Amino acid sequence: KHPITCVTEEICSIFVRMGFEIVQGPEVETEYYNFTALNIPKDHPSRDAFDTFFLDLKPQRKNNIDYNWLLRSQTSTVQIRVMQERKPPLKIIAPGRVYRPDATDASHSFQFHQIEGLFVDKKVTFSQLKGALAIFARQLFGPKTKTRFRPHFFPFTEPSVEVDISCIICRGKGCRVCSQKGWLEVLGAGMVNPVVFEAVGYDSEKYTGFAFGMGVERLAMLKYGITDIRMFYENDLRFLRQF
Repeated sequence: KHPITCVTEEICSIFVRMGFEIVQGPEVETEYYNFTALNIPKDHPSRDAFDTFFLDLKPQRKNNIDYNWLLRSQTSTVQIRVMQERKPPLKIIAPGRVYRPDATDASHSFQFHQIEGLFVDKKVTFSQLKGALAIFARQLFGPKTKTRFRPHFFPFTEPSVEVDISCIICRGKGCRVCSQKGWLEVLGAGMVNPVVFEAVGYDSEKYTGFAFGMGVERLAMLKYGITDIRMFYENDLRFLRQF
């Protein structure tokens, strides 16, 4: 199996054991699902990094507004689709390929794989989010792995955090891999913004939830000690057979 497949299956297995259901959705999406329903309107500055890869297709009309088609930039689109179709409680993870206008180098690619999670129910708390991600980190990187949460901004969660793990190479002492910091950034997370609940018809006074998202290539590089993301896509059997 390809290392991306191996890590995706391992991550999904960890969250399935915590009660999450695996769901998938289309890679070709509209602006509504990729941006608007996630509290990212056209004039929002956070769209600048993702507002690309549009397709020459007839716009989809929703709520008397025309939305163009594009390649999705995150699998959060699947969360919106599932919430529109189901009522809480929900506990899902959405793996899949996403596309962003990043210049290709050793740590960036215009396409990569992502896994996003969502838990919605009555009285879901931030402490539950911390507990779930701490369990995930220990399951994937070893029982001694520590987690750290730093304040951040995402339009679709509030409050939002970046999540770090203690460096798996030096165990927090500081090395070249972690830039002598002792910590490695691995994912983003937060409590679901009430605006997102309003977009899917959920009562934000009744329900709360948390969401998180991670890049599979990033985690695979850390897990296997791979230094160049481009190696995943070259189909060199000498590289792939190591896994």
